Amino acid sequence: ATNQWFLPAVRGDIPPGCAAHGFVCDGTRILVFGGMVEYGRYSNDLYELQASRWLWKKVKPQAPSTGSPPCPRLGHSFSLYGNKCYLFGGLANESEDSNNNVPRYLNDFYELELQHGSGVVGWSIPVTKGVLPSPRESHTAIVYCRKDLGSPKIYIFGGMCGCRLNDLWELDIETMTWSRPETKGTVPLPRSLHTANVIGNKMYVFGGWVPQSAGGEISAHDGEWKCTGSFSYLNLDTTEWIGLISDCQEDKSNLLPGPRAGHCAVAVGTRLYIWSGRDGYRKAWNNQVCCKDLWYLDTEKPPAPSQVQLIRATTNSFQVKWDEVPTVEGYLLQLHADSPVPSVAGIPATGVPETSVMSSQGGSSLHQSPQSLPSVPYPEMKVDQPSQTNNVIPNNVQVSLSSNSLLKVEGKEKVAAPENKITQETVKNHAEATGFKELNAPSLLPVCTSSPQTSANVGELHDLDKRTVNPDASVSSTVSSTQTMVTQQAVKTESSSTNGAVVKDETSLTTFNSKSEAAGTTYIMPSAKVNTGQTNDSHSSKTPQRQMAPVKTRDRQWYDVGIFKNNSAVVSQFYLLPEETLNISNKKESADVPDYRLLKKQDLFPGTVYRFRVAAINGCGVGPFSKISEFKTCIPGFPGAPSTVKITKSVDCIHLSWEPPASPSGNILEYSAYLAIRSTQLQENPSQLVFMRIYCGLKTSCIVTAAQLANAHVDYTSRPAIVFRISAKNERGYGPATQVRWLQGKVGVRH
Repeated sequence: ATNQWFLPAVRGDIPPGCAAHGFVCDGTRILVFGGMVEYGRYSNDLYELQASRWLWKKVKPQAPSTGSPPCPRLGHSFSLYGNKCYLFGGLANESEDSNNNVPRYLNDFYELELQHGSGVVGWSIPVTKGVLPSPRESHTAIVYCRKDLGSPKIYIFGGMCGCRLNDLWELDIETMTWSRPETKGTVPLPRSLHTANVIGNKMYVFGGWVPQSAGGEISAHDGEWKCTGSFSYLNLDTTEWIGLISDCQEDKSNLLPGPRAGHCAVAVGTRLYIWSGRDGYRKAWNNQVCCKDLWYLDTEKPPAPSQVQLIRATTNSFQVKWDEVPTVEGYLLQLHADSPVPSVAGIPATGVPETSVMSSQGGSSLHQSPQSLPSVPYPEMKVDQPSQTNNVIPNNVQVSLSSNSLLKVEGKEKVAAPENKITQETVKNHAEATGFKELNAPSLLPVCTSSPQTSANVGELHDLDKRTVNPDASVSSTVSSTQTMVTQQAVKTESSSTNGAVVKDETSLTTFNSKSEAAGTTYIMPSAKVNTGQTNDSHSSKTPQRQMAPVKTRDRQWYDVGIFKNNSAVVSQFYLLPEETLNISNKKESADVPDYRLLKKQDLFPGTVYRFRVAAINGCGVGPFSKISEFKTCIPGFPGAPSTVKITKSVDCIHLSWEPPASPSGNILEYSAYLAIRSTQLQENPSQLVFMRIYCGLKTSCIVTAAQLANAHVDYTSRPAIVFRISAKNERGYGPATQVRWLQGKVGVRH
């Protein structure tokens, strides 16, 4: 994500602008129903947007077999579950004259069946049991299905029907039965034009219009009302309300989203984004203030990333990657060496400052975009985000162990389009989130929108097309649609004389044990040096000061490589912990990571096995670590891995080609290409790939026949792919293999 707004060039049946419409997202298509086109004139039109093509289409559903289709309305709810949308309530105009608005609150309920991919079938009016919710508009409706019970339910909360409501209704979709669940805890104030979103088993309710008299009695028609910035969630399993931000909580430092109504909110993974809205009293238009700020809330720590995968190894460095985790701020990469690493005496262990940016105890953080922020600076810390060529989080970012910090980013965005740079931000800690039931209540922090930032994701080969793979590209290089990087894995077996990769008989099979979940194979063979494009020196020159904790230390000591913004890294060094920290961490379950600026660094050694793990970081802190991967640095004298692999698909075969190693270390005597194949051994142990040699010779290309491909194993550890390996041999033996995953899409070959 670039955190950059853009205006897509839409085409087709572009709908007129409307307010208070219904909106659902089904994969890459969006459905919009109803809304107010102009004052007093409402719509019951249905539009579909294919977001992959930015194509609008006005769709005409069939009318229900019994009854009339939905009348024009605004302020209704429109919810998606499976292949059906559910429409409830809203506000209609009884008068045919749009200038003479006669409001009528609705509580009708419709079901809209969708066609797969595009188009709709038609409306129906389900027969429901129980008592219907009272008529209302500007309410919210969400769908939730418990994992253990599996019965999907629609929950409707609040709304407006002359007065504001705070009642909760439940519809069991399978039995079509309405009920009013009993709740525990403090119910939020009656409200309308609020938002409700489901993350996990919680429904988060934010903002809206609430009665001005917050102290008590709600009249039948509340003329005195205001916007609120209160924030609560309902545990949908226990039906207990938990308050996070109260309606009367003061926020003089603007560390929280301001009061608003009519805003929008969307959940992406475990992160909740809140955008825009308006604020004001008594709905007088001259008192309305439109918001242009964007906030996000991290509701829990990020999940563990995939195992670290190897792209390339040299005698003293690794280029590694791991699968990207959505909505995170960085990754903590650690390693453990087989050989003992000496501790560093005389380097003092440092504590973690109280004023800092992140929490590692499970609290949440909500962030705000800078355009709505005041310009009062707070000098404690700065976040100087890297440009598109910098993969490492810079040295002036700090991490807190406080669990209840309310955080805010302040600053002004510097427009620097030619350099594609991101703004400098200032961060202040505010630890006064009190008065709520849970100590780890979400804290609220800002989002920064900016110009695009190039990602360093490592790609793979896709089906049907000719793709170029360039393992020598630097970590920060851009991966285009026709050029990408491959995972270079080497073979680790018991044979040392041949470096573990030689299959003497062309018809024989070679079995490789794997500890990598994502790539299926993660071992290293010695090779000569390879130009990595970026070394750990460039990383360490910007040593990150994010102080990560806790680091679990059971049987071995883990060392920090660093904190990286993107999901790839070049590793040539790691940080040595001071002796005091080593002694403490060996006795305790966890220990704080000290200030990187005070630590010495250790270079990697040739021919040494290193274990890697990685954890993702967001506003709640450091998440769990990935499974462990194991790689070995190369031994000098062996050839490097072949590079620039290309796959060209023909009618009855594919053409595999590659370039010689960048560091041959002598004359290349031959190349070997291998294909991962299906076997009974694979079914017993899916992590143990079995390879068959399909080529051996001096040429840098070969043909893979349809018969060979029919026997190929399709690896599902990440995306479905057929796995090839290519290695070179010189006088000393075979060097490391370049591994290529040929992505398959809809796969006909299965194991």
